[in-house]
Amino acid sequence: MNILITRPLIDTEDLMQKLFSTDHKIFHLPTLKISSNHMDPVNSDEFDAFIFTSANAIKNLQLKNNNKKIHCFCVGSITEKIARQNGFVNTYSAGGTVNALKNLILVSDKLKKNSKIAYFCGDHISFDLEAELSKEGYKLKKIINYRSEMITEINQENKKLLEQFPPDLIYIYSARSAESFIGLAKNYNLIPLMTHSTIMCISEKVAKIFKSLGWKKIEIFNPGDEMAKL
Repeated sequence: MNILITRPLIDTEDLMQKLFSTDHKIFHLPTLKISSNHMDPVNSDEFDAFIFTSANAIKNLQLKNNNKKIHCFCVGSITEKIARQNGFVNTYSAGGTVNALKNLILVSDKLKKNSKIAYFCGDHISFDLEAELSKEGYKLKKIINYRSEMITEINQENKKLLEQFPPDLIYIYSARSAESFIGLAKNYNLIPLMTHSTIMCISEKVAKIFKSLGWKKIEIFNPGDEMAKL
């Protein structure tokens, strides 16, 4: 199979290594550019817990007092893995969606309504976790510590490879990434090449974007389970 991965390389190094060990053709076409928000370091001693809705929130984390024992609530297993790699020892993983993360926090015995919680995220969010938890009485400090920019250009080498080897599977990791990918596909006349491609979407919300545009072959996957499809 020809497999197209659209996540930034820094987020998918482990997956790419596994895929390259197979007999499949692997193409990397990032749709978003992630950059730090260049904010002042956060004093971890001022909080009882951290919330991370993506691995990028951890990779762009700047702390004044590096309290590695603070409770860390992570959106999924990959984000938790990155938290562990960064030395955090009290980590909890949800099922891969922000709604699941919300439910994990609601049932946790590690937090109280008066707990001081820092919520680290990007400048574009698809689920307003701050508002949802505020309804339940929790008080969060939302900290935007990274930004995402849509990529609008494909180099000619990658375009020729996609034309020569149209992808059988295309992995899309967020609604914003979906919008960027669709824009690239339209601008470079790649959509006719992808008529038979299966779009692998990280959530139902992402799947709805492609369904609304008439894409036929759409499936939903859990992050970390990409190899299972093969």
